[in-house]
Amino acid sequence: MELLEISSKPITRWKPFSEEEFMSAISKCNNSSTSGPDKLSWRHIKIIIENAICFQKLINIADVCINLDHWPSHFKTSSSIIISKPNKALYDSLKVFRPIVLLNTLGKLVDVGVG
Repeated sequence: MELLEISSKPITRWKPFSEEEFMSAISKCNNSSTSGPDKLSWRHIKIIIENAICFQKLINIADVCINLDHWPSHFKTSSSIIISKPNKALYDSLKVFRPIVLLNTLGKLVDVGVG
């Protein structure tokens, strides 16, 4: 049996983010969420984007990340915290703790826009 040649698929170009997509993603984010290593909360992001120039710059950052196929290392940075589960008799086992990973807010925003 002979291998068939795999036909190449056309390259799909990424459609630029729209203000509506970003607003939709941001509106779903809880203002009281704990911020990640960048110390930006969703409340901060919502205040920043009230300025049209800043809002457009955030969209530009997202578009450039996608078009260059590059995810900056800053977006990949995270902080982990360990929270003990309540009402446990003993805290001598890993099962009684819950790890929480906090990501950079701007990276999450771009990721939400992509998803």
